[in-house]
Amino acid sequence: MSGSSRITSWADSKTGEFKRGQSAFRNFISKKPGAEFPPEKGRYHLYVSYACPWAHRALIARKLKGLEEIIPYTSVHWHMQEKGWRFATTDEKLPGEHVGPDPIHPEYTHLRDIYFAVDPEYKGRFTVPTLYDIKQKKIVSNESSEIIRMFYTEFDNIIPEEYKKVDLFPQHLQKEIDSTNDWTYNDINNGVYKSGFASTQEAYESAIAPLFASLARVESHLASQSHPYYFGNTITEADIRLFTTIIRFDPVYVQHFKCNIRDIRSGFPAIHRWVRHLYWNVAAFHDTTQFEHIKRHYTRSHTQINPPSITPVGPLPDILPENEEVEAVKAAMAAMGGKK
Repeated sequence: MSGSSRITSWADSKTGEFKRGQSAFRNFISKKPGAEFPPEKGRYHLYVSYACPWAHRALIARKLKGLEEIIPYTSVHWHMQEKGWRFATTDEKLPGEHVGPDPIHPEYTHLRDIYFAVDPEYKGRFTVPTLYDIKQKKIVSNESSEIIRMFYTEFDNIIPEEYKKVDLFPQHLQKEIDSTNDWTYNDINNGVYKSGFASTQEAYESAIAPLFASLARVESHLASQSHPYYFGNTITEADIRLFTTIIRFDPVYVQHFKCNIRDIRSGFPAIHRWVRHLYWNVAAFHDTTQFEHIKRHYTRSHTQINPPSITPVGPLPDILPENEEVEAVKAAMAAMGGKK
């Protein structure tokens, strides 16, 4: 997400369609000899927002690969205004770990300050996640899909053996994962934004249809298997990339982005089962999810969508326990049981 311009300017002035900008920094940490950015403990700092689904990917991958002591992080404040993401002050008590001033540059007030220090003429977007090289004072990358893949392998020589064995992009599934990523990103991850930031009825309807068609595709895939994860018995990148959108769907996207044909908890039972399993049973997913940041960011930062900045109370709870269902689902299950 960006703070370099008003969010409304992201929609095409003629078609009303949301256009996501490209990430500007695309370097890569590599364990190959002579690499500009070699893997080293404490050399890199990760800047995130708990609100942002793209940054959430990086937090999940970081924890799954046991990089907590290797790559520290700071989360910005949930409120994104005209200058973009800002750092929380010491007197602001927000939920989640490492929400506060920038420990590397305590004089900086906004994420943009890091970008301008690296390049005073920078004209791109100030996005999270941002992976920063403290030693060279350079931004390595602000592209989440590439940052998480660095985390998968490039630090394996300096992490405990148990985490080396965690393979989030296994060779035998790489083609399937890449193929799934393609339509999941276009229709679901970015699809909710295309729906929410559309500035014409036509643009909105052209985005909402493929979004729900692809959610139905995910539902069919997950319903057809007995394994807990997207591709079997182990977590892969497909789980990470889908989770960060689905966990936000009912609390935010249904009402704020008008993605309200169906919600997850009553309309997609297999997806609902899958997302709850990850949240309640895998610390990397549970511990990196902060609903206060998520709900307040969207509803109070996007004033062109929600001018009074009112944050809806519901749905309650933000995510249901694994053994509970909404009343409509309970009734449907009871009716089905009575027919047997």
